[in-house]
Amino acid sequence: MSGRPLVAVVGRANVGKSTLVNRLLGRREAIEHPEPGVTRDRRAYDAEWDGVRFSIVDTGGWEPRAKGLTAKVVEQAARAVREAQMILFVVDAETGPTNDDLAVARSLRKAEVPVVVVANKVDSAAREREIGGLQRLGLGEAVPISALHGRGAGDLLDIVVTHVKGLQGEPGGRAEGAVAIAGRPNVGKSSLFNRLVGDERSIVHDVPGTTRDTVDTIAEIGGTRYRFVDTAGMRRRARDAKGPEYYGLVRSLRAIDESDVVLIVIDANEGAAEQDQKIAARVAESGRAAVVVLNKWDLVDADRADAIADDTREMLRFIPWAPIVRTSAPTKRGVVKIAPALEKALASWRKRVPTAALNAWLRDATELVPLGSTARARPTRIRYVTQAGTRPPTFVFFASGTIRAPALRALERRLRERFDFEGTPLRLNVRKSGRRAV
Repeated sequence: MSGRPLVAVVGRANVGKSTLVNRLLGRREAIEHPEPGVTRDRRAYDAEWDGVRFSIVDTGGWEPRAKGLTAKVVEQAARAVREAQMILFVVDAETGPTNDDLAVARSLRKAEVPVVVVANKVDSAAREREIGGLQRLGLGEAVPISALHGRGAGDLLDIVVTHVKGLQGEPGGRAEGAVAIAGRPNVGKSSLFNRLVGDERSIVHDVPGTTRDTVDTIAEIGGTRYRFVDTAGMRRRARDAKGPEYYGLVRSLRAIDESDVVLIVIDANEGAAEQDQKIAARVAESGRAAVVVLNKWDLVDADRADAIADDTREMLRFIPWAPIVRTSAPTKRGVVKIAPALEKALASWRKRVPTAALNAWLRDATELVPLGSTARARPTRIRYVTQAGTRPPTFVFFASGTIRAPALRALERRLRERFDFEGTPLRLNVRKSGRRAV
């Protein structure tokens, strides 16, 4: 968490909680959809009003007597309530208080922090006069609002900042890097995420696609603080996805693009598939560092272990620089190896090599790598090389002619070996006669 006071938005399903969250944020962050139960995990968003900073926590529908996956959603909402410094209890003003609303209210009356009843879908002054029945909830006078149209949003925000001004949430801290956990549905991403952050932040269930949106938190592993982002399972291209799956996929792709390192999680028992290749390609195109995690390793037969690892490396041959870690999230097997792999990948991604060291390496490397020749049949010569940037490391070779792709790949291999660039892509560019040519 960021250290800001937390404001939890709770209520039964489909009363407009996510719409309210977006209205209070002033931007579209939470997934809105008419299908009930789209929001499952709790997720915090940074907000600011009248110079006061706080975090709004969106939650799934709170249903008494819930079972199965729904019960896990309710538990996430209940945890948000326990951690919050203020609670916004959203009810549907059109339907009035239901039995489920009354049951939730009984739980919230035990809270030790302020609870404000938010009467949503109050679209006119006439309807404001109809919300008196919400007094039955026993939580005081309701605040009328139309999350969809914005009516009353400013008044509600004024109430929020009056309560949270000067408060502090859980201690925060600067994260050293952002880590996205990506993969197909049901490969164990959420289990691994929870294991890494040491908390049940994401709902774990055997229903594929349980995670609908990205969930993030800051946690320390191996002595380093990271911002971990659990993403929705990616099973198809964005243009083929619909509804909540589409929004979850878009958020997942954005999480990859905005991360520093991506943990590509693969079900070891099934092996890498075409969708894993697409995820890895996205990582490479985005220039992110990466670690491949073969999860559920405890389910792999010993006689298949080497073959699975080899097949994975072959399927992901376009990111040969990404190390492979074998884990089992439920048993903790191998999870301890993720921390050093992340640390090394992040260090490689940020590494800068002095120009003198690069050119000393270049003198030896060009003796071993045939570079081809110029249009006049003269041998191509690299005059010098410099590092133009990091994140990922980018190098520019100043040459007398074109350097063909096989020679560039050979130079990249030797560059990696010499300066230990494990876990990160490299960008190699060539400039010829003062003009850039690749």
